[in-house]
Amino acid sequence: MKAKEILSKYGIVLVLVIMVGVLCIVSPNFRKPANLMNVLLQACIFGILALGMTLVIIGKGTDLAVGSTLALCAVICASFGQKASASGKIFPNLPEMPVIVPILIALLVGVVVGLVNGSFIAFTGIPAFIATLGMQTIARGFALLYSGGKPVSTLIPAFKTIGSGRVFGFLPVPVLIYLICIAVTWVLLNNTRFGKRVYAIGGNVQAAEVSGINVKKMILLINAYMGLLAGVAAVVFVGRTQSAHPGAATGYELTAIASTTIGGTSQSGGIGTVWGAVVGALIFSVLRNGMTILGIDAYWQQIVEGFVVIIGVVIDMRKNARKA
Repeated sequence: MKAKEILSKYGIVLVLVIMVGVLCIVSPNFRKPANLMNVLLQACIFGILALGMTLVIIGKGTDLAVGSTLALCAVICASFGQKASASGKIFPNLPEMPVIVPILIALLVGVVVGLVNGSFIAFTGIPAFIATLGMQTIARGFALLYSGGKPVSTLIPAFKTIGSGRVFGFLPVPVLIYLICIAVTWVLLNNTRFGKRVYAIGGNVQAAEVSGINVKKMILLINAYMGLLAGVAAVVFVGRTQSAHPGAATGYELTAIASTTIGGTSQSGGIGTVWGAVVGALIFSVLRNGMTILGIDAYWQQIVEGFVVIIGVVIDMRKNARKA
């Protein structure tokens, strides 16, 4: 491959390496093993969302509801995972449940929200932007209604293991969950008929229909998978925070979209990779962590992240224009 082609394909990895290198030089605290592990932990939640968003955007869609979906899944998950002695329980007469029960409920809720999103898009013709924007408000409203606008806390010890436990003595459980999600998504996108159809729909919907692909069914499945990963992210979120607030995860949808866009997923559909979404999520995590360590004001951090999103979209548009 020519140098220009290599830079075009793997330039985002070079950006990540340069960012890490610069921060290691200017801040000794950044390169500490504990902080580097913290960078990975910070990337887990919105990184999981970015994986699902990658499939959605490759399929020429978008999902502005994932943050609200995560919050809804989180409060429902936490409500079924409270200790019997918890004050202000959502279900006062409910005994302590095995941790698998709230986990499965969170995943189910995420899939249901995803299917509702997909149904609006597939069967009404509403643009994905509008359908998921409406669901963003609906899911957030249900989360507030369900929890009474209050945090759901005092959870069973198993959630602490999910949030801060370690496998083999060194690998945090959230990172392990993230790695599993990466592997599953990569297999789905690269080694299954489902993944080929996602790319086909994103490349040309009309051609996909003519070739016999059931586009409506695929839209349902893509959004259901997005919802499933939102449920997984909610479980990790509850484990990390040991509680769930109905106002949580505000803006996570934008971070997920930005991560996958920075990683090379085209907003015009049909182009994107799992590894790109992972690198994009790591870039945002490194950026946030680095700015925090350097003492940059939180408001300025938002401004910088906003510019990064715009730059990512501009680069994507320029690449597509050259290909055209």
